[in-house]
Amino acid sequence: MSAETRLLTIHCYESQAGQHSAPPTDVQDIALHFASLDALRKNIPSYSELLDTSEHERAARFRFDVDRERFIIAHGVLRTLLGERLSEDPARIIFSRGPYGKPYLRGSELRFNLSDTKDALLVGIAQGGEIGVDIETMQRRVDHLAVSEHYFTPEEIEAIAIAPDSKRRFLEFWTRKEAILKASGVGIMDDLKVLRVDAALNRMTISHEAFVRHAAPAYHVRTLSLGDDHLISVASEQEWSAMRIAEIG
Repeated sequence: MSAETRLLTIHCYESQAGQHSAPPTDVQDIALHFASLDALRKNIPSYSELLDTSEHERAARFRFDVDRERFIIAHGVLRTLLGERLSEDPARIIFSRGPYGKPYLRGSELRFNLSDTKDALLVGIAQGGEIGVDIETMQRRVDHLAVSEHYFTPEEIEAIAIAPDSKRRFLEFWTRKEAILKASGVGIMDDLKVLRVDAALNRMTISHEAFVRHAAPAYHVRTLSLGDDHLISVASEQEWSAMRIAEIG
């Protein structure tokens, strides 16, 4: 932990229903691509052919077939989408990685992030500023009240307790924190209580060494419902002109 501290501002926009739309035409848009894993299982052989050696090695380390298949589908979809945006062969795309493992394309302003849950995946693509995305299924079994005590601020815990749907409120806060950490490139941080995401405007002092070094001065976080079963949050360094959602499969 570093002795250095600094301020961080997080703007949160309340949950709303996501609307599927045509792919974005404005480079200042964030493109969100959502897919059901079941709808894409038929593509596993073709997606597998797109992966590079390191991705095949990572896939092989999964103990269970369902986890291995989810990895292949998610990374095959990511390569396919980036190939379309770059007009390149998806199999020839070379990923570089940041100090904490976040992939990026060297020499490109295209920014992207991938998230998956047990039955679906989400890919966010933007031009310019970093983004982070996180998806959760409402079917997830979790003792949200107990988890809240460990990871959330007192204000967030109270907001969850009084919410009409406490599980949904928990997942809204959880996905917001995950999306911010992924946008920063840090990805994992033990003390999630340093991030407050329950208010429209949240200002806090951060001291985690990696987060101080890599986080932007501010993040804009939008939370969207995709039907009745999935909740997503998208964090970006700047307020984008639009976010468009396209379904794959």
